Amino acid sequence: MKKTALIILTTLVFLGGLFIFYQNRPAERKMPTADQIDQQTNAKQKWESKTDDQSAVIVIVTPIDIFSQAKEWKFDIVMDTHSVEMDQDFTKTAVLVDGQRKEYKPLRWEGTPAGGHHREGTLVFGQIKSDSNLIELKISGIGDATRSFSWQIK
Repeated sequence: MKKTALIILTTLVFLGGLFIFYQNRPAERKMPTADQIDQQTNAKQKWESKTDDQSAVIVIVTPIDIFSQAKEWKFDIVMDTHSVEMDQDFTKTAVLVDGQRKEYKPLRWEGTPAGGHHREGTLVFGQIKSDSNLIELKISGIGDATRSFSWQIK
């Protein structure tokens, strides 16, 4: 009887040791891809909204997606005025410039159509391939002023 109890006790101690060993073992981790790192960085990064108040028009720009692997770079734009008609075609009056002075034209405007005193929407650019750590969004023709918004991206 003592021999059986000793075998059972030894087996339980052995199984308990295995359980504790495997319980505390770190889980196997896969290395994230560059795309996943960029997406995580963009998700964690709360891009700062930039405001420009010239010629009786307030323009607020906030980047949405501006990480290197994004297929499209997007910027939220909100404009407000009480005296200027906002009838600009942003695909013709906006340009994105990297730190090496390379310019990128927008693909489209997704938002309020031209006209009125309040407009908002998203300005969409194609994927930006640049080694620069600075981008600048320039918008001209809103209340006879050229507006410039810049962000450090790396």
